[in-house]
Amino acid sequence: MKRTWTPDSWRAKPLLQAPAYPDAAALTRVEAELRRYPPLVFAGEARKLKAHLAKVADGKSFLLQGGDCAESFAEFTADNIRDTFRVILQMAVVLTFAASVPVVKVGRLAGQFAKPRTQPTERRNGVELPAYRGDIVNGIEFTPEARIPDPQRQIRAYSQSAATLNLLRAFATGGYADLHRVHRWTLGFVSSSPVGEKFRDLANRTTEALAFMEACGIDSNTSPGLRETEFYTSHEALLLGYEEALTRVDSTSGDWYDTSAHMLWVGDRTRDLDSAHIEFLRGICNPVGVKVGPSTRPENLLKLIDILNPRNEAGRLTLITRFGTGKVQEYLPQMIRAVQRAGHKVAWVCDPMHGNTQTSETGYKTRSFDRILGEVRDVFAVHRAEGTYPGGVHFELTGQDVTECLGGAQAITESSLSDRYHTHCDPRLNASQSLELAFMVAETLKAQRGASMPKVAEAS
Repeated sequence: MKRTWTPDSWRAKPLLQAPAYPDAAALTRVEAELRRYPPLVFAGEARKLKAHLAKVADGKSFLLQGGDCAESFAEFTADNIRDTFRVILQMAVVLTFAASVPVVKVGRLAGQFAKPRTQPTERRNGVELPAYRGDIVNGIEFTPEARIPDPQRQIRAYSQSAATLNLLRAFATGGYADLHRVHRWTLGFVSSSPVGEKFRDLANRTTEALAFMEACGIDSNTSPGLRETEFYTSHEALLLGYEEALTRVDSTSGDWYDTSAHMLWVGDRTRDLDSAHIEFLRGICNPVGVKVGPSTRPENLLKLIDILNPRNEAGRLTLITRFGTGKVQEYLPQMIRAVQRAGHKVAWVCDPMHGNTQTSETGYKTRSFDRILGEVRDVFAVHRAEGTYPGGVHFELTGQDVTECLGGAQAITESSLSDRYHTHCDPRLNASQSLELAFMVAETLKAQRGASMPKVAEAS
């Protein structure tokens, strides 16, 4: 029999990546206060996302998941939220026209504050302090005071998430996401980018499609779907006390939902079969994701799937692969074959960021644009060879003009990383790199679907 689940049953399990709060009573008071706060998202929205992800698992939609590595309190502005939302919209339009399938848009926004760490402490110039675990836990400043975990930061993270969601909903439904507007932004990128000419054909075909629709009387005034969009949020469910406090019973279904985000995922460091994080995620009815990489054994992956998706529901579980360029062929095929043999319904999504992190000669943590693109292409090639569907991509990106990842048409070099290196944790693609990558992924996706979709259509 399955053991009974409650929102706090994770507390009896081994807990990894947990901050050491010095004042347990203060933490308890904050969690009690959060339990009284309104939900940030609604169960019906999470169910709607689950239905969209079921189509991703079935090869009929594509997932674009992107946003900040770690949201910060210092960079919380309407402009930053708008610019990240904007670049995700542009990427989605490019992918939609290339693949001729709906693109499900999920942001790493409005809750992506906590970060796992490889080491519990950090040492600089002979001084050792607790590691920075994200603004929801402690401060990035390298001082003893800033690095003390402070539960009050959870209240600020909740408030910032609520404000971010409010603005995202306004952007999504208030006309900012109008397809014609988004396409004009993309045309501006094509005309100004050093590599824009290679993308002009796709941009021109998009223009022709919009003109044809208008000629048929389908425009933003007659079709709300052209001026509005659906946008969902996600983050890693790392700080479980916070997640538990925002987990509520849905009044219509009687099921438990974590109302901190539409989708939650468990990371590579916290997905042990008997871990507190897996225990928590198995009981909520949100769509959930699992990061899988070289350390994931196929037999353990199958056990994880059984725990997190025991009813084998399409849309419930997304497998987010992260290997690193050059390792995909070694690990991904055996995972796909094991999942296929077991008959599991999952969405396969590629995270090409986390396996391709390096330290530059100048000491900056960075990633190579070419290696990121290379992993996406490797993953698509493996899925094509295995007869399965690469259902999406997962990027760390920002709408700001940062210099954190090497390469791309802007030709960011190691010497220019320091120009605008603003990340609180891992390096992010900037707006130009993100859109350039979307065009290149679109070309690969179009070729992939051209080869595989007849097989998918026959099977359906």
